[in-house]
Amino acid sequence: MIQLAHDDMHPGRPPVRPDAAIARTHAVLDVIFGPPARRRFDVHLWDGSVQRGGAADRAPFAIRFQRRGALRRMLLPPSELSIAEALVSGDVDVDGDLEKASVLGDEISARINSVRGVAALLPKLLALPDDDEQPDAEASRYARARRALANRSRRRSSASEIRFHYDVGNEFYALWLDPRMLYTCAYYRHADDDLATAQTAKLEHICRKLRLQPGQRLLDIGCGWGALVQYAAEHYGVQALGITLSAAQAEWAQRSIAERGLSGRCRVEAMDFRDLPADARFDRISSVGVTEHVPADAQEAYFKRAYDALVPGGLFLNHCETSNLAARATNTLGERLERWAWKRDQFIDRYVFPDARLVSLGSLVVKAEKAGFETRDVESLREHYTLTLRAWLRELERRREEAIALVGERTYRVWRLYMSVSARGFDSGAINLAQTLLSRPTAEGASGLPLTREDIYARPVLETVGEPR
Repeated sequence: MIQLAHDDMHPGRPPVRPDAAIARTHAVLDVIFGPPARRRFDVHLWDGSVQRGGAADRAPFAIRFQRRGALRRMLLPPSELSIAEALVSGDVDVDGDLEKASVLGDEISARINSVRGVAALLPKLLALPDDDEQPDAEASRYARARRALANRSRRRSSASEIRFHYDVGNEFYALWLDPRMLYTCAYYRHADDDLATAQTAKLEHICRKLRLQPGQRLLDIGCGWGALVQYAAEHYGVQALGITLSAAQAEWAQRSIAERGLSGRCRVEAMDFRDLPADARFDRISSVGVTEHVPADAQEAYFKRAYDALVPGGLFLNHCETSNLAARATNTLGERLERWAWKRDQFIDRYVFPDARLVSLGSLVVKAEKAGFETRDVESLREHYTLTLRAWLRELERRREEAIALVGERTYRVWRLYMSVSARGFDSGAINLAQTLLSRPTAEGASGLPLTREDIYARPVLETVGEPR
C-alpha cells in the first residue's frame, strides 16, 4: 500500500510539524530505559503520545511524564534524589505498582552513573525542553527538610526529627495503619493474615519473648501511640510506661488508655529517653523501631542507658531495621564518590527520616554487648516487613483522596514513594529487621530466661488475645 504524505491526504491544510522536543525526549529515554522493544513498561508523554514496551512479560506499571520539562528536571543533575523528587513534585507519575517500578532507579544508575555515561548523556539532557513552568512544589522541594535540619539542637535524633516525620497528624496515620495504630513491622504467622491480626500477633510475640509476668515494670522506648504498653498491661498485668518524642502521639495514647480503662496500669509520656530519671528502674524494656534513628556513634551510649535502667536479671528487646549491605561495603574512595554523586539514599534522609542511617546487625550487637548486655536471641523479620509495608501501601493508595485532603498531594506522594522503595529494600534483602533479645545477667550470671524457646510458641496467638493474664 502506498503511504500518502500529509499534504497529499489533506490538500490545502498546512502540514503538522513534528515536535522536536518529543524526538529529543525519545533519545534520552532510549539511554536511560533502553529501546522500547526491550522495555517491559509503557511510557506516556505530556502530549498524550505513548511508547509501548515491546517485551512479552509486561510490567504492572507505566511511567507518565506530565510536563514538557519533566525529564530534564528529573535528570539534571542525574541522581537518585532527582528521580525521587520528580515523583514527589508530580513531574512524573507511576501508574500501577510503584514498588516494582522503583527498580528503575538502580537500572538508570547502572546505565549512566559513570564519567563516560554522564558525558554521553549530558548533551542530550541539555537539548530537552524546559519551556513550561516548573511545578509549584519544585520551588520549595528542599524547604521541609531544611526547616527540620535547621532546627536540630546538638542532640542528634532529637524531638525535631521525630516531629518532622510523625506530626503530619494522627488522622493521616489512622487512614492506613491498623486500629491499634502500630507503625512498626507486624508479625505474620501466615502470609495471608490481615494487618490487624499480624500487628496483634507482633504485640503478643514481643510480650512472650520478654516473658512478662504480672506486676513487672515495663518501659517501652519510642512507644508510638501506646499499643504495646496497653496490650501488656491488659493481657499480662504489668505496670507499663511508654515514652515518645511526639506530643501528638502521647496525647492520642493517653486518650486511648483512658477509654480502655487502663489509666491505673499504664501511661504514655512525651519524653526523651535520655531525660528518664537516673534512678528509674524496670524489669523489662522494649525498644521497637527506635535504634535506627540513633546515630551510629551514639548507639553504645543508648544501650548503656537502657542497661542502667534495667534491673539485674532483666530483659531488653530491641526491634530495629538494619542494613544487610553495610557490613559488605568497603568504603573505598570510588564507593564514596559514587554515593555522593548519585545521592544514594538521600530521598529518605531529606524527606522522611532526616539523618537516619542504618548500620549492620553485627554492629548493633557489638555495641549492646559493650554496654554490658548478653545477647540471648536474634530473629530476622525481614519478610514480615515486606508484607507490612505492602499492606500499608495498599490502604494508603485506596484512601488516596482522603490522604491528600489531610496532608496535601506532595506529602501523599512522599509517603507512597517511601513505602514502595522500602518494601523493595526488604524484599530484595538490602534491608533487614531484627528482634534482638538482650539480658542483663545478675551478679551470679542468671539471665532470667528458660532453657529453650518453647514457651514462646506454647499456645496459638489467637487463643490468648482478649484473655487477661
